[in-house]
Amino acid sequence: MAAGNRLALLGLVLGAGAVLAAGLGSSFLPPGRVVAALAGGGAPMDSVIIWTLRLPRVVLAVLTGMALALAGALLQRVTRNPVAAPSVLGVTDGAALGVVAFLWIFSDDANALTVSIHWQPLAAMIGAFGFAALVALLTLLDPGGRSPLRIILYGVALAALAKAAVTLMMILGPIYRANQALTWLTGSVSAAHWSDAATVAAGLALSIPALVALRLPLRQIALDAESAAATGLALGRTQAALLSLSVLLTALAVSQVGAVGFVGLVAPHAARYIHGQFAPGYLVSTALIGGLMVLGADTLARIIAAPLELPAGALTALVGAPIFLWLLLKGRRAHG
Repeated sequence: MAAGNRLALLGLVLGAGAVLAAGLGSSFLPPGRVVAALAGGGAPMDSVIIWTLRLPRVVLAVLTGMALALAGALLQRVTRNPVAAPSVLGVTDGAALGVVAFLWIFSDDANALTVSIHWQPLAAMIGAFGFAALVALLTLLDPGGRSPLRIILYGVALAALAKAAVTLMMILGPIYRANQALTWLTGSVSAAHWSDAATVAAGLALSIPALVALRLPLRQIALDAESAAATGLALGRTQAALLSLSVLLTALAVSQVGAVGFVGLVAPHAARYIHGQFAPGYLVSTALIGGLMVLGADTLARIIAAPLELPAGALTALVGAPIFLWLLLKGRRAHG
């Protein structure tokens, strides 16, 4: 199947999943009524349910999945390590720590923020960039070299540090702060608003020109350091640019839905298997698969134990781990 056809098929599957997800809830709406409401027709109550209650959640799930998947693809390319991902390198936990610290510091005794919630994405970015900078600094100062394995080890250690800091905040802080922190540890799309989706959409839109400008360096950086430099690539600047973009996308997603893991690890692998990492549209394929992962996890979270809702972040691991194992087994057979 041609690359364009594969992208079209992924887009159709994502669109169908979004329509199905928008119809699920306390009152089920069949796909025909959902499509009618999206087109501006149908019953007025259907339009209210879809546009006000359900569609913001569906759109936010898709957009955050896309952001996390792209962040993972960029990290794997920069480190030339197939197990690199925002969660593995401590970026996700650093962003979550930034948000939890923001909630912990700026919440009053009435469980209300004393500053605008619009500062929350900035807190996530500070946490994500801080931990990414620590990983980079420790790697640069390491006399044992800058191998991808050492980058992963530093990331795992710093991720554990971030988790420990969040746990201490939950223990030492009042109960209402612990409840707020727990939301970010699990990851959830349940409190979605159109403003949240618009923030992530704006960040993704702003990243597109950067990704287009870096399309050739993204191919060059897949080579070893000497070969990449021989092609004329400014390796250090390219790595810094791609790492910064990956951290930005991670912080953007985590600031809205919490520490949803596994998406940035699995989606790039799935895209490589389905689409090929050097085929045109690889990043588009990665983004679509990431959107499908979070949308699927959130949909399952709503229906698997209804009327209770499970955290989508837990289900991304539940869904993603078997897929990742299957991809590893397929790759081993291919090289066996």
